[in-house]
Amino acid sequence: MIKTIDARMVAKMFLGGAKNLESKKEWINELNVFPVPDGDTGTNMTLTITAAAAEVGNLQELNMETLAKCISSGSLRGARGNSGVILSQLLRGFTKGIKEQEELDVIDLANAMQKAVETAYKAVMKPKEGTILTVAKGAALKAAELAQTLEDVDIFCRLVIEEAEAVLKKTPDMLPVLKEAGVVDSGGQGLLEVLKGAYDALLGKEVDYSFEAPGRESAVRISAQTEADIRFGYCTEFIIMLDKMYNEETELDFKAFLESIGDSIVVVSDDDIVKVHVHTNDPGLAIQRALTYGSLSKMKIDNMRLEHEEKLIKDASRIAREQKEKEDARKEEPRRKMGFISVSIGEGVGEIFKGLGVDYLIEGGQTMNPSTEDMLEAIEKVNADNLFILPNNKNIILAANQAASLTSDKQVFVIPTKTIPQGITAMVNYIPEETPQENEARMQAEIQNVKTGQLTYAVRDTKIDEKEIHLGDIMGIGDSGILAVGKELNDTTMEMMDHLVDDDSEIIGIYYGEEVSKQDAQVLGVQIAGKYPQTEVEIHYGGQPIYYYVISVE
Repeated sequence: MIKTIDARMVAKMFLGGAKNLESKKEWINELNVFPVPDGDTGTNMTLTITAAAAEVGNLQELNMETLAKCISSGSLRGARGNSGVILSQLLRGFTKGIKEQEELDVIDLANAMQKAVETAYKAVMKPKEGTILTVAKGAALKAAELAQTLEDVDIFCRLVIEEAEAVLKKTPDMLPVLKEAGVVDSGGQGLLEVLKGAYDALLGKEVDYSFEAPGRESAVRISAQTEADIRFGYCTEFIIMLDKMYNEETELDFKAFLESIGDSIVVVSDDDIVKVHVHTNDPGLAIQRALTYGSLSKMKIDNMRLEHEEKLIKDASRIAREQKEKEDARKEEPRRKMGFISVSIGEGVGEIFKGLGVDYLIEGGQTMNPSTEDMLEAIEKVNADNLFILPNNKNIILAANQAASLTSDKQVFVIPTKTIPQGITAMVNYIPEETPQENEARMQAEIQNVKTGQLTYAVRDTKIDEKEIHLGDIMGIGDSGILAVGKELNDTTMEMMDHLVDDDSEIIGIYYGEEVSKQDAQVLGVQIAGKYPQTEVEIHYGGQPIYYYVISVE
C-alpha cells in the first residue's frame, strides 16, 4: 500500500505524464473536430507541459515548494493555444494545493485536484462543458469521493483515471459537434494521457524523463534535421593518375560504386587522369577503390558537419550581436505612449500590419500557436506605456490574456480578434488622439462587423455541420463553422461567399496564400466582383500557409 508520495515521486509522475502526452500528441491532433491540416491540440498541450518538464528536469534542490514553482511557472509561460492555457491553469491550481506539503496523501491530492479545477474554470470567460474542463471536474469530484474512504494512493489514482476516461467518453453527448464528427474532446483526451503517464510512473514503469525546453535550443547546436540534411559528412576530392586499364565500362562501374556510398558525385576522365568528387561517410572506401586504377594526388577531405557547425557558431554570434545592438538602440528610444503587437501568418500579412503601424509581429497563427512566453517577450521589446495585442486567432486569445495578466510595468489591452481580417480592421480603426480605453472600445466594436471566410483542404473523411467531407475536399470555413465543401477551389469559394455577403456588404478583401498565384487570385476577384457588383473587391498578397484564401466581408 502507498499511503503518501514525496516531492521526488510527484516529480517523476509529472514527467511521466508529460512523456506520455508527448508520445500521443499526433493522435490527439487528429481528434480535432474540423478535419483541417492544422489540428494542434496535442501539439499545444505537449509544448505547454514540456516547457515545465524541462524546468523540473533541471531542478537542483527538489522539494515540494520548488517543484510546484517550476511546474506552475514553466507551464504558464510555455502555454500555447486554448488547450495549453487551460492545462497550465490546471497545473497552476494543482501546485497551489501541494506547495506547502512535504508529502501528499489521498486527501491532499483530492484537494489539489479541486483547486486545479477551480483555477481553470476561472481562467475561461465562458466555460463550455464537454471539454477538458469537464474531464478535469469529473476526475476531481471522484477524487473527493474516494478520499473519504481510501488510503492507498495506487488504488485512488487508478479509480480517478477510470472516472476521467468514463467522463471523456460522454463528451460527445455534451457537444453535438463531437458526436457528429465521431470523436471525443481532444483536450480531454490529452489530460487523460497526462494522468495515465503519471500513474505509470507511480507504478515504477521505466520512462525516459529527459526533456528539453521547446523552442529554446542552443543556436550553435546542430539540430536533428540539420544532421539529416547533411546525409554524407565528408566532401572527398582527389585525382587518379591512371596506370591500369580504364575505359567507359570501368568508369560506369566506378560511378555506380561511388553512388552506393555517397552522393554529389562528379567523375571526369581526361587522358591519363580522372578527377573525382564525392560526399560520403567513409572516404577510405572511395580511396581504396580508386587505388585499383592508379596512384592518387591532390587529395582533399573536408568534414562538412564540422564546417556547418562552425558556420552556425559564427551565425549565432552575428545574430546575438545584431540583437544586442537593436536592444541597446531600443533602450535609448524615448518611451512611447502606445505600442502594437500582432500575430501574423505570412509575409504579405506581416507587411500589411507593419504598414498599419504594428511595432512587433509574432509569427504563428493556425499552424503554430505562439506561447505566453512569446507574448511576454514581445511585450518586453515594445517600449511603450500602453500596448495593444491582436491575437488574430480564437486559439491564441487565452495565451495573450495570460501574458497580459503576468505583466505589471505596462498596461496591456488584448483585443479579442479571432481572424486576420479582424486584426486589420482593429488597426484601421485606431485613433491616436483618443485614450487607450476609448480605442479599446472602438476596436472591439468594429471587429464585430467583420465576417471572415477561409479556404483550405480536408485531411480526413468526416461529417460536420451536416456536411459530408472527404479527404482532399476543399472547405470554406466561416466564423461559426463550415459553410461550403467541394472539389474545386473557386466553386467552393463562390458557394462560401453566398453565406458571407448580404445587402449591407460593402467591401470584400481577398488575401491569397503562398500556394496561390496572383493571377489566380485576380480571376477569383473578377468572379466575386461580377456576382456582387454592389461591393468593392480588394486583392492582397497574404502569403499564409495552409489556407488558399482568407476573405473578409464588411
